[in-house]
Amino acid sequence: MAKLTDAAADALKVENQFLSGVTANIEEAKSRYLRGSSWQTVEKDDSDALRAQMASKRMYDRTLLKQLPKNRIVSVNGYEKRFVFWKRQTGSAIASVISRFDDLLEEGGPSTPISLNELTDHLREIAPDPKVRAVVGVCATSGFTEEARNARHEYPNMDVVLIEPLPGGGWKVTADENVPKFVVEMFDPEDIDQKLDRVKREVDRCGTDLLTGGLASDRIAQDVGLPIEVVNRALDRIAKSDPELRVSKTKEGRLLYRGAAVVTTEKTSMSFVDRIKDMFSKEGDEVAKINMLSERRAALAQRRNRLYEEIASLEEKEAELLKQGRENKSAVVRRRLVAQISQLRKDIARQNTTANMLNQQINIISTDVHNLTLIQQGEAASLPDTQELTENAVRAEEMLETLKADSDLVSSLETGVGEALMGGEEADILAEFDEPIAAEQATPSEASKQTSKPASADASFAMFDDEPEAPKTEERKPADPEAS
Repeated sequence: MAKLTDAAADALKVENQFLSGVTANIEEAKSRYLRGSSWQTVEKDDSDALRAQMASKRMYDRTLLKQLPKNRIVSVNGYEKRFVFWKRQTGSAIASVISRFDDLLEEGGPSTPISLNELTDHLREIAPDPKVRAVVGVCATSGFTEEARNARHEYPNMDVVLIEPLPGGGWKVTADENVPKFVVEMFDPEDIDQKLDRVKREVDRCGTDLLTGGLASDRIAQDVGLPIEVVNRALDRIAKSDPELRVSKTKEGRLLYRGAAVVTTEKTSMSFVDRIKDMFSKEGDEVAKINMLSERRAALAQRRNRLYEEIASLEEKEAELLKQGRENKSAVVRRRLVAQISQLRKDIARQNTTANMLNQQINIISTDVHNLTLIQQGEAASLPDTQELTENAVRAEEMLETLKADSDLVSSLETGVGEALMGGEEADILAEFDEPIAAEQATPSEASKQTSKPASADASFAMFDDEPEAPKTEERKPADPEAS
């Protein structure tokens, strides 16, 4: 029996998840966006082509056929009644999957993305009648090439949406600008709750960034491949579930940061000037100060991270210019490259100076936040003062001494209670219980007298002999006449 690769199992999982999610979305869109009074669902696949590929590789095990994707196609066609016995097709929603059977059947073979030519041939095969309005979603289990993803698929009366799985989970949905938004959402197999959970997992993964800075929604949206509106909604939900997290609105979207650990009612009636005065005053609400300083620290950290990215791009450009200078032997070109590299290095130095200043500011704010947090936690604990501690210690010592005296008194009272409660007749009966033991110890039985003598080793093993040993006669010496 041949063994399939992990890519085959992943491709089958992607096919099932995509079709199950999209068909559910199409069912919901029937009465809202798709026209039709009656509907017909048609399903087909490329099982014949898959069997031919397996036969060419001498793979005849039928169980393998169930473990491979079939390039299934689900078409939901809408109809309207015409006159009495006739009906007219009003639209079609098609969800299809395309996989490379050659790669999946090869042991350890690479997963090659679908090219533009393969996508074009696939669209021509599944395209319905041009007179009928159609929306088509094509899912590639191995992804699409950049050329196929960026190409404009201009088919008459048909909108095309490309879907591919992401390595870390989720889906990447690509469509032209003229495709309606509801069509793009209809072919997205991931619902809103799954998207929000994916953002939450990304926030948990980057949780260490919240200790010294914050997380911006635009960066998270870029990492997880989701619209920034969805990420903003997820960050608002995360901040409500955790009392230590705060969300502030920025020009780019949202900024998530860690604030004070204690939730208090905010003073909404305070003006901006009063907030600044309360922030820098020696006395005031430490929680409000911590939240304001944490928000400021998160904003500075985001600005510093952007500076680091700009420095990295400048360094890449510098390396590219150095490579050009080494390869080019023209003196004029080299002088121009030297001037450009010199200017780039000055810009890099300036950016590093700015980033260093931001680091110092972040360090100062972090120290102040740490001190305020210690003050807040100390006040929240409500520890007793020295006088109260001393009084409690004296009371505890007195209680222990009283307890010890009571315990000694109880022990002295319990001594002899058993003898005092027992009568004379009961004492005689208790003495009778020990009489057999005393008699047995005083007069041992005759059997014990006979067996009390130690037996020799030969006598102890005599019972195992077949014949009884003859009794030994004692030899007597002749009497001495002189002695008589």
